[in-house]
Amino acid sequence: MYYTHRLVEKLSKEEQKKIQLWAEATKQLAQADLNPSNMSFLLDVVQNNQTIPIILTDSSQTKFSLRNFDSIKSIDTVYEMKSMAEHQDPIIINLGNGDKNYLFYKDSIILTQLRYYPYIQLGIILLFVFVAYLAFSSSRKAEQNKVWVGLTKETAHQLGTPTSSLLAWLEIMKEKNVSNDIITELAKDVHRLEKITDRFSKIGSKPALKDVEIKETILQSIEYLKSRTSERVSILYSFPNESIQVPLSKSLFEWVIENICKNAVDAIDGKGIINITVISNKKFCYIDITDNGKGIPKSKQKTIFKPGYTTKSRGWGLGLSLSKRIIEEYHKGKIFVINSEAGKGTTIRIALRKE
Repeated sequence: MYYTHRLVEKLSKEEQKKIQLWAEATKQLAQADLNPSNMSFLLDVVQNNQTIPIILTDSSQTKFSLRNFDSIKSIDTVYEMKSMAEHQDPIIINLGNGDKNYLFYKDSIILTQLRYYPYIQLGIILLFVFVAYLAFSSSRKAEQNKVWVGLTKETAHQLGTPTSSLLAWLEIMKEKNVSNDIITELAKDVHRLEKITDRFSKIGSKPALKDVEIKETILQSIEYLKSRTSERVSILYSFPNESIQVPLSKSLFEWVIENICKNAVDAIDGKGIINITVISNKKFCYIDITDNGKGIPKSKQKTIFKPGYTTKSRGWGLGLSLSKRIIEEYHKGKIFVINSEAGKGTTIRIALRKE
């Protein structure tokens, strides 16, 4: 761009010299009788300008002579003269006896195109960089998807074997007349393992979505969480009266609610309030999960959904990342921090389409 700018400046100066020469030739032609050789030379100078647009006027600027315009008929001469005068002062040609001509001119088409050429070139380069970035981003995302799919399928496979074994042991314990309380509790844990295995298997492939009553699904998740959190944690909820049907993978959505609520429990240090509010309109269903914990700094509100981010000494930082993938990749919804204040708490919103 710098080189082209310097080149444009040089060409512009050359064109100014040509216009000065053209003006001088016009003056000489108008002033006196010339011998044929001089006349021929001056006419050649005047006629050789085939590129620079000019307007030659008399002293009253009422009579015009135009040259090197694409279409003389469609030109507003007065407007064109004003435009030329704003960029270049007109050349005054003194013809003697107080008579003057004014020569208005502007850059040639080639010089004008050359001025804009570096910007066009820069635009093409930026477009190329943008397309390359999209290709790289798409390739990276596809690679991440392969890692997710491979990891979840392998996890589901590894969990499946001991779960099957535990089911068999459960049947043996029933035959051995083991205490019903032990069998019941063990059955609950085995059922939980089956659900976890099912969740991981669904993460590995696109799950089928079915219309589900959202309030009932959230209540089931709340019941599970209450049995596994401290009595000092209060989980409250607020639902509309009408039925709300949303296309969901129920087991995966329950996993999202559990992950967000578990993070909320950590934020309130095991003592406080978690409030789940459902808001519904014609197209969307919003689930707001609010805690009165320590809050999230604004700079971290998007980072918390990235894999590996965690504030705990133990943990892989995958809970919210999985939740984002489940909501946005599989349910085509959105999950984000809608509000957070230090020392007052955080609200995470899930937005789901009803259709």
